[in-house]
Amino acid sequence: MSSERLRRRVAFEAARLIYAREETQYARAKMKAARRFAVGAIKPDDLPHNREVRRHLRIFDRAGPDVQRELLTNSDGATGGRGFMVADRFRTYELLLAPLEHVSQSPDEHPEGDVLYHSLQVFELSRERLPYDEDFLLSALLHDVGKAIDRRDHVAAGLEALGGSISPRTAWLIEHHVEALSFRDSSVGARLRRRLEASESFDELMLLAECDRQGRAVGMSVPEVCDALSYIRDLDGAYDESTLSAR
Repeated sequence: MSSERLRRRVAFEAARLIYAREETQYARAKMKAARRFAVGAIKPDDLPHNREVRRHLRIFDRAGPDVQRELLTNSDGATGGRGFMVADRFRTYELLLAPLEHVSQSPDEHPEGDVLYHSLQVFELSRERLPYDEDFLLSALLHDVGKAIDRRDHVAAGLEALGGSISPRTAWLIEHHVEALSFRDSSVGARLRRRLEASESFDELMLLAECDRQGRAVGMSVPEVCDALSYIRDLDGAYDESTLSAR
């Protein structure tokens, strides 16, 4: 197991131990969690910072009752009832998406309703355009997860919560998706315009902004969260060049 993956799993499990009141101290929770996943001696650098554990605690607080109940009962790191491995990156995505159903938005800018419905619309529109680009589809699905954490700066909050669970390219697309909306409206400065245009993912960023604008329809049919995540999970190594060329 890579050190980065170990850190994420330890942070998740330490937070779960504290959330379930099996431990009350961060240090004890992290050491107990590390012993479950590490083989041999545990390196200090493999242990997460307390802020990483607190990030998961905030996510747990905002999760729905079904997710919270699963967190309290799943204490052995086994597969949960819906097929997601606890502490893997897709479980992180599910936990971050779950509270968005209860986050309302301005009806003037978002007549479609809550943030989750909007996010699923953006994902579906993005899938129609670039169905095999995992980084792009993840940015579409996860671009607003920070709105359940800090509405004042949802981009920074979302990126902090996602941590090392997304690629640098996905992080870049999420980081600049609000600026991309302004870019499309011609309301950004020349320096920022040049910086965005210099990126290899500029076209995808503009497409994300287009889908973000369009994903505000009342009554649009969207997939369930589990179906969207399953689709992206299947892309992770599922398609080789021969598969793509055959399509």
